[in-house]
Amino acid sequence: MIKKTLLVSLLTLAVGFTAMADKGMWLPSLISSRMKDMRSKGFRLTSEDIYSINKASLKDAVVLFDGGCTGEIVSPEGLLLTNHHCGYDAIQSLSAVEHDYLTDGFWAMSRGEELPCKGLQVAILVRMEEVTDRLAAGEKAEAIIAAAEAEGTGYSAAIEQMYYGNQQFLFVYKVFRDVRLVGTPPSSIGKFGGDTDNWIWPRHTGDFSVFRIYSSPDNEPAAYSPQNVPYRPARHFEISTAGVREGDFTMIYGFPGNTQEYITSDAVDYIADVADPVCIALRTERLDIIRAAQQSDAKVRIQYAAKHASIANAWKKWQGEVLGIKRLGTADKKRAYEQRFAAENPDKAFLLDSLHAAYLRNTTPYYTRTLFIETLRAIELPQIVRFAMTAKDKERAAAVADNFYKNYDASIDRAIARRMVAEFLRLAPEGTVPEALSQLIARHGGAEAYVDYLYDHSRFTSPEGFSTDTATDDAAAELIGAMAPLYDLSARYAYRNLSNVPDIERWYRPYVKALMEWDTDRAFFPDANLTLRVAYGKVAGYDYADGVYHRPQTSLEGIIEKDNPEIYDYDIPQSLRDIYASKQYGRWGVEIDGRRTVPACFIATNHTTGGNSGSPVIDGRGRLIGINFDRTWLSTMSDVEFDEEICRNIAVDIRYVLFTIDRVGGAGYLLDEMTLR
Repeated sequence: MIKKTLLVSLLTLAVGFTAMADKGMWLPSLISSRMKDMRSKGFRLTSEDIYSINKASLKDAVVLFDGGCTGEIVSPEGLLLTNHHCGYDAIQSLSAVEHDYLTDGFWAMSRGEELPCKGLQVAILVRMEEVTDRLAAGEKAEAIIAAAEAEGTGYSAAIEQMYYGNQQFLFVYKVFRDVRLVGTPPSSIGKFGGDTDNWIWPRHTGDFSVFRIYSSPDNEPAAYSPQNVPYRPARHFEISTAGVREGDFTMIYGFPGNTQEYITSDAVDYIADVADPVCIALRTERLDIIRAAQQSDAKVRIQYAAKHASIANAWKKWQGEVLGIKRLGTADKKRAYEQRFAAENPDKAFLLDSLHAAYLRNTTPYYTRTLFIETLRAIELPQIVRFAMTAKDKERAAAVADNFYKNYDASIDRAIARRMVAEFLRLAPEGTVPEALSQLIARHGGAEAYVDYLYDHSRFTSPEGFSTDTATDDAAAELIGAMAPLYDLSARYAYRNLSNVPDIERWYRPYVKALMEWDTDRAFFPDANLTLRVAYGKVAGYDYADGVYHRPQTSLEGIIEKDNPEIYDYDIPQSLRDIYASKQYGRWGVEIDGRRTVPACFIATNHTTGGNSGSPVIDGRGRLIGINFDRTWLSTMSDVEFDEEICRNIAVDIRYVLFTIDRVGGAGYLLDEMTLR
């Protein structure tokens, strides 16, 4: 049982000193411990301004967007900003060839034109509360969660672990399910540079989209209804139009998804030498097939836009992660650190031995699961058939099928299946290919011949063939049955990282506790797990390579330099070219390097990861100055090791957002409901 005195000790060790580096993702309810450091770097508000359950605070203006991104409320009428790529699925679902919002953009010119986004939801944190002692005293997690959810309309709650379970916190959210698209720039702005520029600096992407939260007339969460009204938030972000300069304080408030700050060298070796390289290679094959099809057919380009973006994002991130880990020598540094820990704590050295043994036991099955996900489960046909086999509600099943086939092309899926089946057989560790699967493929003459047989004989390759009544008799049903052991394995090892497998993670709890007691000069912050966090730093350039310094600000000049009508990702709207030619920037024009232009993006030293996409970047007075959307390529290893010399987050300058809404989108009326300073 964890005693209260131990928890107090852990908390003191974790936050009882000032860290010099701009590193860490801090729990907002405990942010008072960081105030001295934050004030020294330019923050001018109080911890109560950041997080409070007694009065409106900045936390009330931050939302968990669609379960994987962050957004910020910027008006008293529920207007919401997030990234273009966070809203991408919703924008793509609302698009068609005859109204291609991805290519052309969309701007509602009245409330009545705002488009409902089916299935899209946002969650606002009501409070977070430590429950370690309550759980240790025997109170059931289910009872704590149920009591919290009964406190209000639309409440949802979860208990999350910090420091591998040394602390546990209850998070209570208010979930809104009526969210509508208000505006989005065309992809040539919102996704400017595409995969080529992804994770790269200098960056010129206007990565934002605009939504609105709707509620019942009494301001409570409600399902979509024409009678719903714009949500009235307890707090919204004021917006600074003053701009940023190198050295300015910045703070990010958002929902980072996953970091692994305290993993051992075994885990780093697995990431850099095994998992990432294989996943990169497999996704390269899938992307090549999808990209070729998109280039030859406008309909396919729209159908597979969100899928392509989803596959490519992690694909490129992993490449940078491997490069960063190798450049920093992270695994070797971990080994040296572990050796010092063992030498100075001989009575606790067994913890490292136990972790090593646990990795040996679990690496092969976890890797097999990863391989299964990146190959066989990347094939869409068996997934829709499997869904039909288990669907109970025919009406809901039909709706899911409609959405599936809207974005499905059997010829592309067949091409992917040919490669992925062959790759799974080639890469699977010895003894992990189910016997039934081997026999099925051999019976048809090998991977490629079997895949052709499958697609030639399955009725589910088209919407006309979809039926919950015939799924068990379809040609794909046999494949699903043959893959049953792999589905079971995938379920057993469905953890965020290899290190979160219970047989491994159980040793991290005492190990991290021992580290916190031993290494008292280290800034211990809980790993990211998609709960609300504060990260802070400053606007800063960096030395990219020998003799190459990357400045922290880009502008419209760089967009025009990259503009190329012959390349989809660089073909900016003609209206933007016209504005540049006339230099009619209005109030958004500023002097940068002696030229009047419009700022585009900036970089800062904030510690971010996936989930921070769409997070508000605020100044020392709590005003919105940008929207976080990426990291530099050399920063992607920061999930494992943060290097303050070179790790940078990338944000779209809020002035470029306002300029685009106003001058390009012609929706300047939206600015009237914002609070501009």
